[in-house]
Amino acid sequence: MLLVFQLLGSIALLIYGMKVMSEALQKMAGPQLRHLLGAMTTNRLSGVATGALVTVAVQSSAATTVMTVSFVNAALLTLTQAISVIMGANIGTTMSAWIMSAGFSFNVTMLVWPAFFIGIILIQTGKQRYLGDFLFGLSFLLFALGMLKQVGIEMDLASKPAVVNFFASFDSGSYLTILLFLLIGSVLTAMVQSSAALMAITMVLCSTGAITIFQGIALVMGENIGTTVTANLAALNANTQARRTALAHLVFNLFGVIWVLIVFFPFVRLVCGIVGLDPYAETQSPTQLSFALAAFHTGFNVINTAILIWFVPQIEKLVCAIIKPKLTEDEEESRLQFIRGGIMKTPEISVLQAQKEINVFGERMQKMFDLVQTLTRDKEDDEFQKIFDHVAKLEDISDNMENEIGRYLGEVGQAHLSDDTKTKISGMLRQIGELESIGDSCFNLARILRRGRENKVTITDGQEAGVGSMFALVAKALELMNTSLTHRRDEFDITLSEDVEKQINATRNRLKQQNIQDVDNRVYSYDSGTVYMDIVSECEKTGDYIINVVEARMMVSHHQM
Repeated sequence: MLLVFQLLGSIALLIYGMKVMSEALQKMAGPQLRHLLGAMTTNRLSGVATGALVTVAVQSSAATTVMTVSFVNAALLTLTQAISVIMGANIGTTMSAWIMSAGFSFNVTMLVWPAFFIGIILIQTGKQRYLGDFLFGLSFLLFALGMLKQVGIEMDLASKPAVVNFFASFDSGSYLTILLFLLIGSVLTAMVQSSAALMAITMVLCSTGAITIFQGIALVMGENIGTTVTANLAALNANTQARRTALAHLVFNLFGVIWVLIVFFPFVRLVCGIVGLDPYAETQSPTQLSFALAAFHTGFNVINTAILIWFVPQIEKLVCAIIKPKLTEDEEESRLQFIRGGIMKTPEISVLQAQKEINVFGERMQKMFDLVQTLTRDKEDDEFQKIFDHVAKLEDISDNMENEIGRYLGEVGQAHLSDDTKTKISGMLRQIGELESIGDSCFNLARILRRGRENKVTITDGQEAGVGSMFALVAKALELMNTSLTHRRDEFDITLSEDVEKQINATRNRLKQQNIQDVDNRVYSYDSGTVYMDIVSECEKTGDYIINVVEARMMVSHHQM
C-alpha cells in the first residue's frame, strides 16, 4: 500500500509540477505568445511551426490547444489557421516525453535541490517571480520523475507472479490487446486530464517489465486521443467555430491512430530499431524502453502532421458539416459571443476575450443609437412600436452584458496577476460601466421621442435641424469610440474624440440658448421646447459616456491585443 501511495503521490506531484511550470511560462511569455500566434499563422506550415514552438515553450499541448480554441472564439484566428496550430502543438508536446525519458535514464534528483533553492530566492525577493515559479514547477517535475523511477524499481513488478500472469494473459501480438490498451490509455488520460502523467506511468510499467513495448505504445496512442478531451470540454460553451476547432483536434489524432493501427507492428519494430531496442528480448534496458516510447510519440505526430497538413481544407469541411450553427440571429444577438462558460486557462487569454466582448458591446450600442435615430422619422404606429421594442431589448442586453463581462473579469481578477493586467481589468470594468450608461441614454432618448409622439408635440424645421446636428455628432463619437476599442493605443488619436466631445457641448449650449429665445418669441410651444431640450441634453450625456469609454480604453491598451 505504501508503494501504491508513493506511486499516486509521485503522479500527483508530476501533474502539479507540469501545471506550475506551464502557467509560469505562459505568464512570462504573456502578450508575446498572443502576438506569435497572430503573426506566424499566415500559412499552414508557419501555423504548424508556431503551434510546436508555443507548446515547447509552455510545455503543455492542452494549454496551446485551449489557447487556440480561445483565439478562434475571440475571432483572432480562423478555423484553417487553428487546425495547423493544433497540428504543431501535437509535435511540440513530444518534448515532454523526451524530458521524462531523460528522467528514467539518469538520476535527475541531483538537479532538483539547486533549482528549488534558486526558485525560492527568486520568489521571496520578488525579482523574476515567474522565473522562480517556473524553477519550482520544474523541480517538482524532476523530483516526481525521480520518485517514479525509484518506485518502479522498488515495486519490481516483473518479479511478481500475479502481475506477470495478469499482463501475460494479454497476447502482445494480438490486435485485440492493442485496441484494449489503446482504449485504457484514452480513458485514463481523459480522466486525469494529463497525457504527461499517463506517459510517466507507461514508462514505469515498461521499465519494470510489467508490460511489453507493444502494449506501452498502445497506451501512448490512447493518450493522444484522451488529451483531446481537454480542448473539447473547454469549447462546450464556446461559439461554433471554437467547437469546430476542438473537434478538428480529435479528428487529427483519430486519423493518426487509424493509420498507425494498420501498420502497427512494422512501425513499432522500426522505431525500436532506431533506438537500438529488441522488442522481443526477455531483458530490456529501461533507458532504451523510455527512449522507444518517446521516439514513437514524436514519429507518430510528425508523420501524422506531414500527411494531414495537405488536407486542412477537407478537415475544415468535415468539422463544419458535423457542427452546424445552432442559434438564430435573434438568439445570437442576445448572448455573449466570446466568453461563454469560462475558457480561462490564463489571465492573458481571459483579458483578451473580455476585450473582444467589449468590442461587440460597443458595436451593439452604436446599432442601438442608429435605431433611435430612425424613430425621429415619420412612421406608422406599428412600425414605431416595433423599433421602440427593439431598442428596449438592446437596453436589456446592455445590462446583461455589463453584468456578465463584469462577473467574468471579477473571476479573472482573483488569479495571480501582473500589475499591467490588473490595470487592464480596472480600465475594462470602467469601459463596460460607461457602455451600459450609453445604452440607458439611448433608451431614454427613445422614451422621450415616444412621449413627444404620444402628446402629439409638433417639431419645427429648426428643432429638427438641431436634433439632427446633435445626432450626427453623437454618431461620429460612437464611430470613433469603436475604432478606439478595436485598435492599439498608438494607432488611435484620442484628440479626435475629444474634439467631437467639445463640439457636442458647444452645440448643446448653442441650441439651449436658441431654445430660450424661440420659446420667448413663441416660435413653438413650451411643451415642444421641453421635449426638444430633453433630446439635446440626453445626447450631451451620451457624448460624456462615450468619451469616458475612450479614456478608459486608452488607459489599458498599451499592450493591446
